[in-house]
Amino acid sequence: MNNSPLRVLTVPTSPYADQRPGTNGLRRKVHVFQSRRNYLHNFIQSIFSSIDLRDRQGSTVVVGGDGRFFNQTAIEVIVQMAAANGVGRLIVGHHGLMSTPACSCVIRKFKAIGGIILTASHNPAGPDGDLGIKFNTANGGPANDAVTNKIYQISRTIEEFAICPGLRLDLTTVGKQTFDLENKFKPFIVEIVDAVESYANLMRNIFDFAALKELLSGENHITIRLDAMHGVVGPYVKRILCEELGCPANSAVNCVPMEDFGGQRPDPSLIYAADLVDSMRDGEPDFGAAFDGDGDRNMILGKHGLFVSPSDSVAIIADNIFCIPYFQHRGVRGFARSMPTSAALDRVAKATKIELYETPTGWKFFGNLMDAGGDHIREKDGLWAALAWLSILATRRQSVEDILKYHWLKYGRNYFTRYDYENIDIDAACEMMEDLEIMIADKSFVKRRFAVEDKIYQVEMADNFEYTDPVDSSITRNQGLRINFSDGSRIIYRLSGTSSGGATVRIYLESYEKEHVFEETQVVLSPLATIAIKISQLHHRTGRTGPSVIT
Repeated sequence: MNNSPLRVLTVPTSPYADQRPGTNGLRRKVHVFQSRRNYLHNFIQSIFSSIDLRDRQGSTVVVGGDGRFFNQTAIEVIVQMAAANGVGRLIVGHHGLMSTPACSCVIRKFKAIGGIILTASHNPAGPDGDLGIKFNTANGGPANDAVTNKIYQISRTIEEFAICPGLRLDLTTVGKQTFDLENKFKPFIVEIVDAVESYANLMRNIFDFAALKELLSGENHITIRLDAMHGVVGPYVKRILCEELGCPANSAVNCVPMEDFGGQRPDPSLIYAADLVDSMRDGEPDFGAAFDGDGDRNMILGKHGLFVSPSDSVAIIADNIFCIPYFQHRGVRGFARSMPTSAALDRVAKATKIELYETPTGWKFFGNLMDAGGDHIREKDGLWAALAWLSILATRRQSVEDILKYHWLKYGRNYFTRYDYENIDIDAACEMMEDLEIMIADKSFVKRRFAVEDKIYQVEMADNFEYTDPVDSSITRNQGLRINFSDGSRIIYRLSGTSSGGATVRIYLESYEKEHVFEETQVVLSPLATIAIKISQLHHRTGRTGPSVIT
């Protein structure tokens, strides 16, 4: 404990007009936080000020991040401001590291009033990269619109912030550190925790680790390859898969978190995780997975680099949910997917007579549903998905390819892809979306027919997706432009809120086939892609000749 009480200062500041949090918090280039005076301090103060003083005083708050450049600088500021704003205890990840799902786990474990997560997910990192600040509430999930709107309104009128600039924290040692502050009767406590162990313990209560260990290191074990892409999930992969479940150390690669993710974009896709795909194609590993920077996304691969689309992955996990002990004991209250995700999950829900919810994009909508009937953490969880797949392999003793093909033969196949057009001029993107909405809102658009080669698509329904939350009856509008065709095909257009430079236009293409389930995805969806680009005039309006990324 410090010998003399630390001073708490109130510092005058001026507001910024651009601190509205998006779906995943506030994301900006690192240089914005570095070069704009008090830009970071303003937003952190707005978060603390959004919490009623009576709830804030003496409370517990969790802080962690994906380890990207500028995170440790930001954590020091957050700690100093938390102390000055009446927070009683901070739970901080060792070295400042904590995956997004682990943050949710720790918030719930310590009954914190919330957590501040420093991540820009799969976006690039480093001095020229991105930084994100996300606030999660007491349920462990991302703050809802009411909270983020309150934070934004405060940020627009902020005049001062409170800080304890003399407070210095040691992030390298697990344990408690206490600090005396002026005008505070109780010491301010910071607890550096091993978030990996907290998360691993939760996984032990969900999955059958004995069965997984037999699968991965028993007599007839399979071989796997996991790529953490130098993100925060690397230590979790090493601790759980290698140390506890017996995988050879060399089956997990890029597991040391780096401030710039090794100079690569930590996006678990066929493009950015190409090294994993190439190593799988050689034929050795039976199962592969990659994870993004903060650990909430994943990519699943089978032998020879067989790609399992995220939409098929969630449908297959749902169809085999009782391979996981947690669900054997607790049952399943419902399935949910975001609106742009393919309807493959809907077919499982219908067959199993389990209710399905279609939500807007954003995990907070799932969190609301889970609060009404689930007790798992309130974030996407890439490692959970990989463990779920391994549980299915352990139970069925089939290859990823056999499981995937069986699923298609049973349910038919929802061919699905997403085209991302990144860093589009924001005015051009907004104008395109506005004109597109006017077009599809015209009554004559329904029943319109589009012919590409020998295929004809007839519009059955078109709208701008609107969601009424079944839990709190809140209405969320303008969530994406949908065009549904009579054969079950869909085109969806969305402006993404995850890019810090320019806009990202996302086009989702989906086509359902009952019989022809073994075709090439991009070949099947090529006619729809032609229609999608023709209707929107995207290439003409933006000067692009193709998408930045296809997933």
